[in-house]
Amino acid sequence: MKRVLIPLACLVAILVWFAERSPAQDKDKKAPGVTVDMEKKLVFVDMKVAPRKLAHLKGEVYPIELIASWPHPKGKKAHETVLTFDVNPSEVHKGLEKLGLKPGKPAKGSAPKEGDPDPKAEGPVVNVYVEVPDGAGGNKRLGFEKVLMDPKSKKPPPKMTFIFTGSAMTAPDPNKPNDKKYGADLTGTLIALFPVTDETVLQTTWTMKEEKFLKLDVRPDVLPKEGTALKLVLEVPSK
Repeated sequence: MKRVLIPLACLVAILVWFAERSPAQDKDKKAPGVTVDMEKKLVFVDMKVAPRKLAHLKGEVYPIELIASWPHPKGKKAHETVLTFDVNPSEVHKGLEKLGLKPGKPAKGSAPKEGDPDPKAEGPVVNVYVEVPDGAGGNKRLGFEKVLMDPKSKKPPPKMTFIFTGSAMTAPDPNKPNDKKYGADLTGTLIALFPVTDETVLQTTWTMKEEKFLKLDVRPDVLPKEGTALKLVLEVPSK
């Protein structure tokens, strides 16, 4: 009887192993920190409130140019962001594709000649919110017009339209120009307000002309304290 039980036990263990490794199982797995709600057409990304002062910059506060970035030191522009996160930006890209969106093209920089139109981001529109405590034990979703302000006038910025651009592909090693990677996974930029970089997943429709006069900061009375865990919400607009 023992001779029969041992092979059966081995067979069961092998079947369990294959079940756990099956493509169907892998397909359903999600990246930690990214959740896709297919029914509601939403992507949720785990975030934290970013510090506005970084020790290595001697406490100097820089204008906001990003919505979400990797934290310092991984994030190349962590001193200019509202929120930080720890997943690869490409995982968020995949989440938006699961909802049926196709990336467009990121913009970068200003027009090469004076008088020419500045480059503009291309791609489908995505609604972008942050979930913050509502004071009654729940959460409320805020657009970033309510999160950011002009620090001098205290006025909100103009309306933001976010575009799913996808990231430029970048060669990390200049000696291997054909070995390109998803650029946002190298810099850690998820959402850029201005076309200061094309290594991002989403941009607004603003150009570098807006960047010259929109020097923005976070409203201190809207977001919780630095390091507080929040959710970034990306929504596919209903047609």
